[in-house]
Amino acid sequence: MVQAPTPSSSPSVADVLRADREHLIHPLYHPTDHARPMVVVRGDGTDIVDATDQPDFDALSGLWNVHVGHGRTELAQVAAEQMSTLAFNNNYVGFANVPSARLAEKLIELAYPNLHGVYFTTAGAEANESAFKTARFFWKLLEKPNKVKIVARRWGYHGVTMAAASATGLPAYHKMFAPLVPNFIQAIGPYRFRCELEEGSARPCTNPSGHDYALELEQTLLDEDPETVAAIIAEPVQGAGGVIVPPDDYWPKLRQIADRHNVLLIADEVITGFGRTGTWFALDHWGVQPDIVSFAKGVTSAYLPLGGIMVSRQVQNAINEAPADLKFMHAATYSGHPVCCAVGLANVGIIEREGLVQRAADIGPRFLKQLHQQLDPFPQVGEVRGLGLMAAVELVDPNASGSAYYDNAVPLAGRVIARCVENGMLPRRLNNTLCMAPPLISTETQLGRLVEVLAEAIQAEGDH
Repeated sequence: MVQAPTPSSSPSVADVLRADREHLIHPLYHPTDHARPMVVVRGDGTDIVDATDQPDFDALSGLWNVHVGHGRTELAQVAAEQMSTLAFNNNYVGFANVPSARLAEKLIELAYPNLHGVYFTTAGAEANESAFKTARFFWKLLEKPNKVKIVARRWGYHGVTMAAASATGLPAYHKMFAPLVPNFIQAIGPYRFRCELEEGSARPCTNPSGHDYALELEQTLLDEDPETVAAIIAEPVQGAGGVIVPPDDYWPKLRQIADRHNVLLIADEVITGFGRTGTWFALDHWGVQPDIVSFAKGVTSAYLPLGGIMVSRQVQNAINEAPADLKFMHAATYSGHPVCCAVGLANVGIIEREGLVQRAADIGPRFLKQLHQQLDPFPQVGEVRGLGLMAAVELVDPNASGSAYYDNAVPLAGRVIARCVENGMLPRRLNNTLCMAPPLISTETQLGRLVEVLAEAIQAEGDH
């Protein structure tokens, strides 16, 4: 294995920051947000370690994705061995490689029973792009060429390529990149704490049994004409929108709606896959099987970039039976990359061997209960929510109403995060919401400490 440089041979922190400041454009970038970046030099289990040798609990698993924790030498060794054997060959038709075939077979073993085929990409946005194109391809083969629209939901996040951003229901990702791709339609999402079905402006739902968010999506579908709609795309739990957990009847109804109107159902499981919610894939919580699943993140625990889609036997059969002049002309240089797939296969093996899916199912509810017990009493805490090892704390201004009820709490959320970082904990702020998705290997002691730090920070900053 290649060894990390020794401290004496490493560049100084000042040099790194200078190069970073002068030359590197970061995701979601603005210089004022990057005035004092943390220089991360290594990962160790549940922690990342900065240039001052300070360990911090990685409460968002990197970016929802380091399921098995940092510093797994087994995964580094698998990557090195595969690189020394076959670093790359294209996986276009006419070629095959061992890791991609084995990983595809393993994923189908773990995923929903109706799924049968896998197409690999390098990331979640590319996976969703592949899902959209596959849905259109499917309907064209069935001689329904007008079925091209994608119905997505507000507060959903599907990536930042143009089509994925057009499906994303977060306006901040649209503002400076419009116009969006045509034929992507936004419907109401199941965000009960900012219920769009309440009279007046969005506010916490006062009539949960009387508000049918799936019915609202169906109405959007009808308004667009189902004969023009290829698919509905939705995250089982909306992640970047703020860990929005739907009502229990929501996904079964979506499946019924898709079947009733002859559209495909795409589950974006980029965040929720590979044990994050306490099942291998999250729709198992509601007994639903989608037509297409997009995945990424946890498939390799982020040790290498990998994503993809899994498709039903029906969709795969359409691809396989297409006339030669209408074949699946979708391609990517790194589809089925042997090193990424070898690491994915080894990572899935760790999740299986260490029982990490069941671990998330066991400790997740206890983590959420602790959050409720310690944080609900604070007036600035509007809602605590989550599923498995995904959780969010939405802060509010209890003295405000309307949109200010939420918006006024954004500065408070920023101060709370800063105080958490000072105390060695790294959750993530999304506007006024504090999001957490700890590594699946986290101990209950670590999660308890995370809750304590959050409580101390909210209490201290809420008094300002």
